[in-house]
Amino acid sequence: MSGDKIRVYAMRTDRADGYVTNVSNSLENLQRFVGGYIETVTPFTNLVIICNEEGRLRGLPYNCTILGYDFYGDILIAGVKGDEFADIPFPDVKVLRQLLGVK
Repeated sequence: MSGDKIRVYAMRTDRADGYVTNVSNSLENLQRFVGGYIETVTPFTNLVIICNEEGRLRGLPYNCTILGYDFYGDILIAGVKGDEFADIPFPDVKVLRQLLGVK
């Protein structure tokens, strides 16, 4: 994982709606964003959800349900290129939200 920036879709528990942003693609930065060790959920081959692996156990606030998975705490949605995180593959955020069933 490099320190280059990647375009992600961020969903914070203190905001009503998700947003597109660029983040540093480093383990330390991703852990800082989710507030702990990261866990990844890969709903599709080209998309990954990055979350706090202990979000529910630590009592983090409920964030959302995506494709039947409940997420607690802040999450990032990124693309996948090989074994690396990459820019989200959908330039149209409406399509991404519909695909994931996010309201």
